[in-house]
Amino acid sequence: MLRKNRLFTPGPTPLLPAAQTAMASFTAHHRTADFRTLFQRVLADMKEFIGTQNDVLVLACSGTGVMEASVSNLTSPSDKVLVLTAGKFGERWTGLAKAFGCDVEVLTVPYGSTFALHDIRAKLTPDVRAVFVQATESSTGARHDVQGIAKLVRANGDSTLLVVDAITGLGTTHLDVDSWGVDVIIGGSQKALMIPPGLAYCAVSERAWRRMNTTTSPRFYFDLRKERKSAAKGESAFTPATSLFAALGAALQFVREMGSGDLAKGRTALVDNAELCAEMTRAGVQAVGLKLYAASPAAALTAIRPPDGIDSGKIVKEFRESFDAVVANGQGEMKGELFRIAHIGYYDYLDTIGILGALEHVLTRVTGEAVEYGAAVRAAQEVYARALSGKPQLVRA
Repeated sequence: MLRKNRLFTPGPTPLLPAAQTAMASFTAHHRTADFRTLFQRVLADMKEFIGTQNDVLVLACSGTGVMEASVSNLTSPSDKVLVLTAGKFGERWTGLAKAFGCDVEVLTVPYGSTFALHDIRAKLTPDVRAVFVQATESSTGARHDVQGIAKLVRANGDSTLLVVDAITGLGTTHLDVDSWGVDVIIGGSQKALMIPPGLAYCAVSERAWRRMNTTTSPRFYFDLRKERKSAAKGESAFTPATSLFAALGAALQFVREMGSGDLAKGRTALVDNAELCAEMTRAGVQAVGLKLYAASPAAALTAIRPPDGIDSGKIVKEFRESFDAVVANGQGEMKGELFRIAHIGYYDYLDTIGILGALEHVLTRVTGEAVEYGAAVRAAQEVYARALSGKPQLVRA
């Protein structure tokens, strides 16, 4: 059979066709009125997409670049910070904070788990200058309680800042950035916004901007004050990724159209789409006897334990060889212990049904045991039908 290559990974994700066209055709120089108009429109739209009144910056880098910027701009060497880590990206926060000489207090929970709020409260002493956490830990498929964590941080006083890596969470999770009191929230272009890697963005609170005037960690390209000053004039501090900005503008317009002309409503629809595809996927994989890896599963992706005695790498390989579908293996120590199916950004009902139908064949081939064909698909169909009607419906095989 003809095979189409399809990404089911939590980044990069499938590209929006309109964004591809915009990216391919954009030729404006970055110090011209044409690009300035695009740049200012994108920054304004990004505030609506994130759901914030705070200033938003978009930088030419991966998400890790803005993670580093949040550490270098908000801390000084020897500052005490608290890192909440439950996976490979939480561990990245630890490495970044140590690289800039912070006194790092780490609250660690097992992979696949999330944090008990009382454990965080016990670590939040008055001398903690910043708390770093993920909204979605994409290495494990776990969702963290950002609202609950933010409430604890705000109760600790304005001297403690909350920095949230929502690179996978934005556009897949309902986040009320301003009312919860998140000081820096970080996103990436290759996730829910459906364009290639290369742009990272953040919204920064006034508390955080004030902190930058007193911190002493070295910074140059990632000096956010410099970028803010340039953005106020409709420019970036350094050469921007112009074609990616054009793609981002097209992606934001697509999200606006999802909301019938209202970008905030479109954002809600995008998140609801991820939530529904995630619920369908969880129901489907459990219907064929598989177990979820995360105790509090995210909407961006579903992390799944392989059948007993099966290395998840075999499942990843079979998806690729039989269907040219790319799912993600576990990272680091989790390699072989889970596989991850994403539903972030440009995924829909048919993508979800298709990958679950493929999963039934993959399991048959890697285990050598019979799988009830249609079981995963049927379970997903039932979730979808209930979501449409608000009441249970029988979906026959």
